[in-house]
Amino acid sequence: MNSASSAPSGSPYKPSRRKRELLEHVEATIDELERWRSINAVYYRADRGFMGFLVPPGKRVLELGCGCGDLLAALEPSYGVGVDFSPSAVARATARHPGLQFRLGDVEDSRTLEAIEGPFDYIVIADTIGMFEDIDVTLKLVHRLCEPSTRIIISYYSHLWEPILKLGEVLRLKSRQPQINYIATADFLNLMDLADFEMIRLEQRQLLPRRLFGLGTFVNRYIAPLPGIRQLCLRTYLVGRPVRLFPARKFSASVLIPCRNERGNIENAILRMPRFGSSQEILFVEGNSSDGTFEECERVRDAYKGQWDIKVLKQDGKGKGDAVRKGFAAATGDVLMILDADLTMPPEALPKYHAVIETGKADFVNGTRLIYPMEDEAMRPLNFIANRFFAYLFSYLVSTRMTDTLCGTKVLLRKDYEALARERDYFGDFDPFGDFDLIFGAAKQNLKIIETPIHYKARTFGETQISRFRDGWLLLKMVWFAYRKLKAV
Repeated sequence: MNSASSAPSGSPYKPSRRKRELLEHVEATIDELERWRSINAVYYRADRGFMGFLVPPGKRVLELGCGCGDLLAALEPSYGVGVDFSPSAVARATARHPGLQFRLGDVEDSRTLEAIEGPFDYIVIADTIGMFEDIDVTLKLVHRLCEPSTRIIISYYSHLWEPILKLGEVLRLKSRQPQINYIATADFLNLMDLADFEMIRLEQRQLLPRRLFGLGTFVNRYIAPLPGIRQLCLRTYLVGRPVRLFPARKFSASVLIPCRNERGNIENAILRMPRFGSSQEILFVEGNSSDGTFEECERVRDAYKGQWDIKVLKQDGKGKGDAVRKGFAAATGDVLMILDADLTMPPEALPKYHAVIETGKADFVNGTRLIYPMEDEAMRPLNFIANRFFAYLFSYLVSTRMTDTLCGTKVLLRKDYEALARERDYFGDFDPFGDFDLIFGAAKQNLKIIETPIHYKARTFGETQISRFRDGWLLLKMVWFAYRKLKAV
């Protein structure tokens, strides 16, 4: 730990007495800490496993306060850098994980981070934040190593567990440690805000940090993540992103219109389509209709040739999900957008959605029909009640408030969709609707999700293709599927 380097303000960086005592403690007890990690292997294995869920393999990862480098190695980065202020820990990390880079330095010293080559996809601060002297100032230093897509993950002990952890030290069930910051989550969020980071998701894990003949494993996987219970967990994980806006950024757009038996709406979709973005393309993906929809799509494409860039595709499979995957695979725009062919979501509202992505306010935009009053007969009462019920469940599952998961309008960057598609094997081909493949994928990718309200209109042509009871049963099965894939991990 260098004492002659400079902080951002230009004043000499001098480690505090507490920081010096922390370093002395780590150096004196590193062998003992390794032994305790072996004794509490179940706890550390669960922690590494959940971090591996949050950080996909093959990413560029920086860990601040890496210790002996075991967590960083477990994340399987394509380029991994660890920083720690303990010479003994860095020496062990270098010997143990030769494929990774390890740097000796205090992360609160600006020169330590200035010497690191970025940017990184993920920046991990696991427990170390409890040792920082100036959390918000240190987080500000991290910005130089971030891109807009960078995610910062902060994991720490819940302050509610401080008495239990102290008792564990007295009973020699865990290693003794010097004084650290036990900070409530609300305070962490405030400090992140001061440092220009915003929270994307919050997860809490490990209610019983012991195996207990398999009981602890079961409880931690299926019981601990439940609402109300999760606040009692030992571990908290915050996922955040840097707050950056891009008012001058210009993106092209691909508008995907899945259509089946919507012949009377095809030309209206073009007539009502506004001009926005640096350029636009429109993709009709037709689902083997019986009313001549495919032929109408081709007629409209030819009739408006020269005015609009229109592509017409025919589905190989069935369902909206298949249509979305086929259309997005053929799209070339920077921003991918879905417009349902029934036009109950007005095409005139699409520029608003595009602007949210273009300016960097969010990575994924979901439409919601449940904010503004609807036209008469736009949504049946039972559908409305079901939407409210499922909105609560899915908000919990994706750790983001969502009021209308079944709204067909979804918007995201093509590069984010391509990353989502590359890792689709995690979920598999489970979604006939096409909505939840995107929502769950966005949550798994730690994208910033925002809902934007629309004025939901009644149909002017055709009939709804949703079966309330059949599709309601599918949604219940999807809730259980998502719980296993996003919570019980």
